Amino acid sequence: MTTLKVGDKAPDFEAKDQEGNTIKLSDYSGKKLVLFFYPKASTPGCTAEACNLRDNYQTFLAKGYDVLGVSADSAKRQQNWINKHELPFPLLADEDKTVINAFGIWGPKKFMGREYDGIHRTTFVIDENGVIEEVIAKVKTKDHTAQILD
Repeated sequence: MTTLKVGDKAPDFEAKDQEGNTIKLSDYSGKKLVLFFYPKASTPGCTAEACNLRDNYQTFLAKGYDVLGVSADSAKRQQNWINKHELPFPLLADEDKTVINAFGIWGPKKFMGREYDGIHRTTFVIDENGVIEEVIAKVKTKDHTAQILD
């Protein structure tokens, strides 16, 4: 779905997280970033993915990665999801889809024979200089950490 590929500069972004803090790509300068986009907080697949990242969060930190999630959910929905599942990383409430569109992951989807527009579950691994070093389009929600770190 996305036209971004390995070696591309990650689109600069600025958006509010679940607590209303402004988060920018430049905040992660000098660090590696796992930027994961998911369709909807509190749904089974997204919860499996976020909990897999949560369970391995210390490993990410130890390897020099920060983790940041993005969806079009409201800040309140993101905060409720964080509270319920003790997610240790911020989640951007990209309700106007600025970040989602910048990364090119909004588009037509099919589910149970129905077509609609939505977020394509995609993860970008961004290096210390803001360059995309990996694009994971076929996310395994229950084993996503292995996809990222292998």
